[in-house]
Amino acid sequence: MSGGGSQAAALMTVLDLEERAPDVFVGQTPTTRLQRIFGGQVAGQALMAAGRTVAEGRGVHSLHSYFLRPGDPHEELRYTVERIRDGRSFSSRRVIACQRRRGEDVAVFALTADFHAGEQAVVAHARPMPDVPGPEELPSLADHAAGHGELAAPALEISRAVEQRPLGNPFAPEPKTPPHTQTHAWMRVAGRLPDDAAVHAAALTFVTDLTLLSAGLARVGGGWGGRYVGASLDHAVWFHAPVRADEWFLYETDSPAASAGRALCFGSIWSADGTHVATVAQEGLIRTLGE
Repeated sequence: MSGGGSQAAALMTVLDLEERAPDVFVGQTPTTRLQRIFGGQVAGQALMAAGRTVAEGRGVHSLHSYFLRPGDPHEELRYTVERIRDGRSFSSRRVIACQRRRGEDVAVFALTADFHAGEQAVVAHARPMPDVPGPEELPSLADHAAGHGELAAPALEISRAVEQRPLGNPFAPEPKTPPHTQTHAWMRVAGRLPDDAAVHAAALTFVTDLTLLSAGLARVGGGWGGRYVGASLDHAVWFHAPVRADEWFLYETDSPAASAGRALCFGSIWSADGTHVATVAQEGLIRTLGE
């Protein structure tokens, strides 16, 4: 098996949940040097758990979630799904992710997802994809990481299953000035995923949390691992069109507002053919190291 294939297989191991009881699922956490579980992993697993309880033919169109506590990579993650509603066209689900803490269950993550059977569009429009160089013309994340040592190690660790081709060096970014504060990167899951729309939606959700909060630092530059530390507070994704997460897509991120230690960040995603496939929003906490 190729390296890319093994990375996709590793991500599938994360997304392939065990059904422990009716509407109760357990997810695995990959071995990592990090002290916390990557937020995109929990969001992706929670979406998979929700989708496992929805009738075939209804794909996710949106999710909204909150990161309640840091996830412990050494403790089991258990996802309990509440079937809020099944209507003629829509199904709504609530998912609570729990772990054991000092002998009791505590919630670490909460997600609400909505699924739609699809219908004929009355209106159809989308943002055009920015005119940027293609992924074949750009250096990889590993190329950018060379020479940055431990500063780059966390980013490489959490994105082992994802190929990234950023437009610019994410480990030594220059401050951006309005109105040009957007950051762009081509991404794809390394290897091949199954032909299952639910898997690709969950994999895309996993990827959307990788770089989004970095948009909050775009105006000051410097990136993570130096003066700043951050944590996701909430995360939302709207799915506009089908997408294969194992094929190149362009991820544009920006932050329209930041105050009181929090930054609001938006993301837009286009497939390589220019289709606007998803919009992402997140608010995150940004602090100076030592606070």
